[in-house]
Amino acid sequence: MADENTTPEVDDVKVDESSIARPDIARRNTLDKQLAHRPDRAELIEKNILPASSAAPGLLAQQKELQKHMRADSLNEKIAHRPSPDELIKKGVLNPNEDPRSPEQK
Repeated sequence: MADENTTPEVDDVKVDESSIARPDIARRNTLDKQLAHRPDRAELIEKNILPASSAAPGLLAQQKELQKHMRADSLNEKIAHRPSPDELIKKGVLNPNEDPRSPEQK
């Protein structure tokens, strides 16, 4: 029953089990070399790679979100008290031809 077009049996197939990685001696200790030259925590904080916060890592995202909202609130408060272009023209800070408003707003 064996035909020439049939595939060989699983037992007859030879598999190359040798490693595909190069056994390069210089590459063996690369992790140790990289870890030896790793910058310390203070240097990473100085370069803004790590946050300078002492909060737990799980709370850092919430802390950043809170800081963002506080900054937005502060800016909105300052914008609310900003003088209008008319007041700045009256005080002489702006010239009438430097009015930043569009013609429709005047």
